[in-house]
Amino acid sequence: MLIVVGYVLDDQINADKVLPDSMVDFARSAIGMVVREGKPKPDINSADALRQALLAAKSIVYPDSPSGVYVGSELFRRLGIAEPMESKSRMIPVAQVAEAVANGEAEIGIQQVVELLSVKGVTVVGSLPGEVQRYTVFSGRIATNAKNPAGAEALIHFLSSPDAAPAISRTGLEPLSATPTK
Repeated sequence: MLIVVGYVLDDQINADKVLPDSMVDFARSAIGMVVREGKPKPDINSADALRQALLAAKSIVYPDSPSGVYVGSELFRRLGIAEPMESKSRMIPVAQVAEAVANGEAEIGIQQVVELLSVKGVTVVGSLPGEVQRYTVFSGRIATNAKNPAGAEALIHFLSSPDAAPAISRTGLEPLSATPTK
């Protein structure tokens, strides 16, 4: 069984490594913002509030990953602030975003929330507002060489069930099935 970012599974289908009709989406990861622990949390509840928070920040870091590419090449443009962000934002290695904020190298970090939660010294402000959010969807598929395809199918369906939602939420991911059955 494979559990990966949904778009990666297309390559696995083309290589005949997963069963094409077995994909189940079960969680998504939102892009969020962090500030240094103890610093005020800016309002990012709307696109306009996010724009103002970014314009007010002295320095911003984001990851060298697909979500960071979105931030640097699309989000700033969509917010109408691409030019002012050029001089005060930069892309850095994915593992260093929250650490750069924690140690004071940057005022704000923007990255997948799930990657920000475990870093000490930062406070997660929240997820970007819906109108400018870019989610990464996690999906499961059954491998063509699975020794127990029925078990793999059961696990994939459990992960997409409401019963798995609380455990998925604790990781910082958003379950795509949010209400427990019972």
